[in-house]
Amino acid sequence: MAQDVANVPGQKSSGPADRGKAPIGRNGPRDVYGALDLGTNNCRLLIARPSDGGFTVIDAFSRIVRLGEGLSTSGKLSEGSMDRAVEALGICADKLRRRHVTLARSVATEACRRAVNGRKFAERVRRETGIALEIISPQEEARLAVLGCHKLLEPGDGPALIFDIGGGSTELVLIEQGEVAPRIRAWWSAPWGVVSLTESEGKDAIEGKDRVAAYHRMRERVFRSFARFVEMLPPERDNIRLLGTSGTVTTLASVHLALPTYDRRLVDGLHVPVHDMRSIATMIAEMDYGERTRLPCIGADRADMVVAGCAILEAILDIWPAETLGIADRGIREGILRSLMARDGYQL
Repeated sequence: MAQDVANVPGQKSSGPADRGKAPIGRNGPRDVYGALDLGTNNCRLLIARPSDGGFTVIDAFSRIVRLGEGLSTSGKLSEGSMDRAVEALGICADKLRRRHVTLARSVATEACRRAVNGRKFAERVRRETGIALEIISPQEEARLAVLGCHKLLEPGDGPALIFDIGGGSTELVLIEQGEVAPRIRAWWSAPWGVVSLTESEGKDAIEGKDRVAAYHRMRERVFRSFARFVEMLPPERDNIRLLGTSGTVTTLASVHLALPTYDRRLVDGLHVPVHDMRSIATMIAEMDYGERTRLPCIGADRADMVVAGCAILEAILDIWPAETLGIADRGIREGILRSLMARDGYQL
């Protein structure tokens, strides 16, 4: 259930003081909702209106801010990374105001959870932008991701694994089919995302002549971090399904399709043979930085972090040997929107 929300000036909220009151809105198409996800690597915003059986996006924003840059060694958010994030959040605040958002929720994940100055940073964000960041737990992060993307799972009665490769952590969620929504059987948050894993190995190693060996070390490091979660997985492995939501899986899916530019309509909901995804991951790991930048849909923005994402993906494929991988270009933000709208009585 949604709790604290962004409290941008001129915007209604449903924080603790509003609990027990009648739901906000109920104005049909005039209700406008916002969902903001500040991760270790990206800042993302969606603004939407409810529509038949779902919602219609009316505005969006995404920017790589690298909030968690250097966090693994310093234990705190750097001034430069906080400045980048605040600048992006200022743009989000402007969009929330201009779109007359009636209810929003803004969440921050692993970087703010781990940093010693994470809460101080959230206070700065509130002071300078009006956005109230809620630093959520790994369990809540996993729940929102599942809520946002589970409808893209392949049909079937077997167990399913949904994962979200972030910048600072990776969430794994084992689900089983429920009457309306899936039930979570087990979940796990590993401390490796594309930023933290890259920094653990060092860019010199990833880009050097022994980069393939570095890639295998990263893959093994992630695999070991899944050990306790593996013990929770069911012994029966019939009709298993796998769905990923992250920049890593959407990027690799774009490479699989040989897209000249990224196209969400072609990627979201795609199902790719696992063998093909492994081949692409290996190809990327063997490339140097320059070769990766020349791949469409990777470019300079993702070339330095995508190798770590490939290592995490392959470690997941090692523990959950599905035949195909579902690709979701949706997740936490969509989960927030669905939960807010459902709480206000919309049937989604």
